[in-house]
Amino acid sequence: MLAGRQVSKCATHWGYVVAETAGRRREVMVVLPGLMLAMVLAMLDNMIVGTAMPRIVGELGGLTHLSWVVTAYVLGTTVSTPIWGKIGDLYGRKNIFIISIVIFLIGSALCGMAGSSMLGGPDGGMGELIAFRAIQGLGAGGLMVNVMAIIGDLVPPRERGQYQGIMAGVMSLAMIAGPLVGGFITDHLDWRWAFYVNLPIGALALAVIVLQLHLPKLHSKVRIDWAGAILLSISITAMVLITTWGGNEYAWGSWQILSLIAVAVVTLVAFIAVERKAVEPIMPLQLFGNRNFTLISAIGFLLGFAMFGAINFLPLFQQMVQGSTATNSGLLMLPMMAAAMVVSLFVGKAITSTGKYKIYPVLGGIGMAVGMWLLSTMDVTTTAWQTGVYIAVLGLGMGFLMQTTMLIAQNSVEQKDLGVSSSATTFFRSIGGSFGVSLFGAIFNNHFLSELTDRFGAQAAERVAKSGGRMDPGTVAQMPAQMRTGLLESLATSISGVFWWAIAFAVVVPLLAAFVKEIPLRGGAPAAAADEQAVTSAAG
Repeated sequence: MLAGRQVSKCATHWGYVVAETAGRRREVMVVLPGLMLAMVLAMLDNMIVGTAMPRIVGELGGLTHLSWVVTAYVLGTTVSTPIWGKIGDLYGRKNIFIISIVIFLIGSALCGMAGSSMLGGPDGGMGELIAFRAIQGLGAGGLMVNVMAIIGDLVPPRERGQYQGIMAGVMSLAMIAGPLVGGFITDHLDWRWAFYVNLPIGALALAVIVLQLHLPKLHSKVRIDWAGAILLSISITAMVLITTWGGNEYAWGSWQILSLIAVAVVTLVAFIAVERKAVEPIMPLQLFGNRNFTLISAIGFLLGFAMFGAINFLPLFQQMVQGSTATNSGLLMLPMMAAAMVVSLFVGKAITSTGKYKIYPVLGGIGMAVGMWLLSTMDVTTTAWQTGVYIAVLGLGMGFLMQTTMLIAQNSVEQKDLGVSSSATTFFRSIGGSFGVSLFGAIFNNHFLSELTDRFGAQAAERVAKSGGRMDPGTVAQMPAQMRTGLLESLATSISGVFWWAIAFAVVVPLLAAFVKEIPLRGGAPAAAADEQAVTSAAG
C-alpha cells in the first residue's frame, strides 16, 4: 500500500512536471517570433548595407571614409555588448531589450535620412551616416545578447538546445537572404530603404515583445559599475581600431597604432583592477575561474578568428577567380548556410533528448579544420561545385559549434550571471573576428604582392597591386591573357594561403573542447527523468 501511495504521489508530480513543461513551451513559442525578428534585424543589417554601399558612396561621396561606415557599427556593437548583458542581469531583461530595439530603430531611421534635405542636404552626409551607424550599433549590441539571455530565462538548459537550433537556422536564412534583399533594394529602390526596411520588422518585433513576453521585474539597488564600463569601452575601442587600421590606414609600427596598443593595454589593466573591487562588476572576473566558461570564451575567440577572418575572402575568390556576380556569390554561400542550419537543428534535438553536449564542439572544431584544409587547396581550376562542397563541410563544423558554445557558457554559470555569460560569448567571438580579418588581411596582402613580384617583377607587381583594389571581374576580363592569368593565379594562391593559416587556429578548437567538463544540464527534462525513475523504483 505504501508503495502504491508512492507511485500515486510520483505519478501526480510527474503529471505536474509534464504540464509545467508544456505550458513553458507554449509561452516560448508565443514570444519566439518576436525574438527571431529581433535577431533577423541584427543579422540582415550589415549584409543589406554592404550591398548598397556603392550606391550610398555615389550619392554622399566620402569614398575615403567608406570603411568608417562599417567600423562605426562594429565599434558600437562590440563596446555595448558586455554592458547590455550586465544591465539585463541587474534590472530585468524585458525593458532593457525593448530599449535596445528602440535605439536600433532610431539609428536606422537616422541612417536613412543621412544627407537628405531634412538634415541639411548631401554635404556632410557621409559624416552623418557614420555617426548614425554608431548609434545603430549601440542598439544592435543588445539585440543578439538579449535574445540569447531571454531564451536562457524562459527555458532550462536541458530544453534549450532545440530552441537554439531554431535560432541557428534563422541566422543561416538571414545570412542567405541579406545579399539578395540588399541587391533588390539597390537595383529597384532608393538606397535609404536598406535602413528603412528595419522599421516595420522592428515595430512588429516590439509589438510581440511588449504584449507577449512576461519576465519577472527586477529592482536592483546596486549601482552600475560605470568606471568598469568606461574603461572596458575605451579598451575595446582601441583594440577594434588597431585591427581595423593596422596595416591599412597606418603601418603597424606607426605612432598611431603603437599609441592605440598602449591605450588598450593600460585601460585593460585598469579595468581588471576596478573589477576586482566593484560590488557588481560589468564582467565578473571570477567567471574566468570557471573552467568551462574560460574554455568556451577561448573557443569563441578562435571560432571568430579563424572562421569570420577567413570566410571574408570567399566572395573575393568566387567573384574574381571564378567570375561569379555579387548576387550569385551570395547564393553560392547557400551550401554552407544550409549545412549549418541542418546540423544546428539536429544538435539541438539531440542535446534536448540526451542531455549530452561535450562531443559536439569537438566535432565542430574538427569539421571546421577539415573545411579550412579543403578551402586551402583551391586554385584557378577549382569549380563552383567543388567550392560548394568545401564550404558545406565548413558549414557542418559551424552547425556543431555556433549554438552549442552559447549553451555551455550559460549552463556553466549561475542564473544571475546569465546575461554576462551570453554577452561574453558574443563579445569574444566578435573580437576574434575583428582580429582575424585584420591578420588575414595582412597575410593576404603580403602574399599577393609576393606572388605578383614573382610573376611580373617588383615594379609591375606594385602597379598591379595598387590598381587591384579597384578591379572588378569585368576589368580583369579585359586584361591581356598573360596578365589576367598571372593576376588570377596570384589571387587564388594568396586566398588559399589565408585558409592555410586559418587551419592553425581551427585545430586548437577541438583540443580545447576536449577539456570541457560535461556539467548536467539544469532543469526541464532531467527533473522529469528523475521523477520517472522514482516512479519506476517505487513500483518495483
